[in-house]
Amino acid sequence: MVTQRLETLLHTPVRRLAPLSGGCVGEVYQADLADGRQVVVKVDNSASPVLHKEAWMLDYLARHAPHLPVPQVLHHEPDLLIMSFLPGQSRLDAASEIHAADLLARLHAITAPAYGLETDTLIGGLHQPNPWTETWLDFFRDQRLRFMARVAYDAGRLPLDLLKRIDTLAARLDSWLDAPPRPALIHGDIWSGNVLAQKGRITGFLDPAIYYADPEMELAFITLFHTFGDPFFTRYAQQAGIRPGFWEIRRDLYNLYPLLVHVRLFGHSYVTSVQRILDRYL
Repeated sequence: MVTQRLETLLHTPVRRLAPLSGGCVGEVYQADLADGRQVVVKVDNSASPVLHKEAWMLDYLARHAPHLPVPQVLHHEPDLLIMSFLPGQSRLDAASEIHAADLLARLHAITAPAYGLETDTLIGGLHQPNPWTETWLDFFRDQRLRFMARVAYDAGRLPLDLLKRIDTLAARLDSWLDAPPRPALIHGDIWSGNVLAQKGRITGFLDPAIYYADPEMELAFITLFHTFGDPFFTRYAQQAGIRPGFWEIRRDLYNLYPLLVHVRLFGHSYVTSVQRILDRYL
């Protein structure tokens, strides 16, 4: 079925269709075409397919951050996404980390009048609301912490006592967070599986979860799963600066959001990490 759709849409036979790892939405394949091209194909067979939202995010990055290597969208429907194939592997050395810092510093220099985005997006296949919001604390409190905590609780993944504690912490965010200089466009889901590199250069950022945010949301998430290390952060600080208090105060608070996403997706193993952060601040 997938092969037939590809051949009809791309006007060439498919010589080989092989599954790829990664991605929280649907199945992912590499297709080798008779005309020599290689493409990546995502198929979402769920009751409410959402691949058109991923396509929208990739197109947005291509328009607004053309320096950033992301797959080109060749065709999209809610249940089918065809993208260009990007070379490289998710193995990063110091040179590729430095290149990543340069790329992300430029991405974070792209700004907007408010926080959020013109449309809702996805993170890990989950709904990510992005109503334009004037202040960062309001956006982070209501559209990130409280929203995802409720989603995780409603799915039976987050205990009620932690839901209440997150609500308490959200009401006191101004005790620890200040306003960033301006909204910054972020990729939103930079873990190693979403980064490709080759010969010391980044060749692709995959599976975006974009919106305009405090850029420290990106930096915090990078530390959560150790995507990049010292070479990245040294270079990023040189290029864009890292505000005082990020490492000591704000990093853990910002990582509550991706941890809540992981609680919703993967369950109990991440609840302890949420609780540990809450114990630090409350």
